[in-house]
Amino acid sequence: MLPALHFPAYPVRLRQSGARTEVFDIVRRRWFVLTPEEWVRQHVLHYLITDKNYPASLLAVEKSISVNNLRKRCDVVAFGTDARPLLVVECKAPDVTISQHTFDQIARYNLTLGVNLLLVTNGMQHYCCRMNHETQEYVFLKELPEYLH
Repeated sequence: MLPALHFPAYPVRLRQSGARTEVFDIVRRRWFVLTPEEWVRQHVLHYLITDKNYPASLLAVEKSISVNNLRKRCDVVAFGTDARPLLVVECKAPDVTISQHTFDQIARYNLTLGVNLLLVTNGMQHYCCRMNHETQEYVFLKELPEYLH
């Protein structure tokens, strides 16, 4: 049984496929094996679309990028209508502690993406920050801003 997360209640769709439980991804429109991290990712997607007005059509899930010539996958990247990335999200399983390592990971992704907003969550704790590209510093926000593009 997966834990209740610190998100509003969403209509996350689950089904049994043989011995495994699957979850329906509302952006990719496919069923995926339900893992603790996928449970968090699906809640993040619902949160972005339902509560923060991010268009589902401008969200990329498990977006492949190149970081120092290595292929990496971002959990979620949100784009503006101009196709520029605005937000990168790193999801961890609920039992994974958000640490400096997690922030270093998303910062490496941002070297490639150059977004202004970062969100790190394990479903229980959420950290949102705005990147100040001039000073190379992060300013933590109380919550993720709504989609405005």
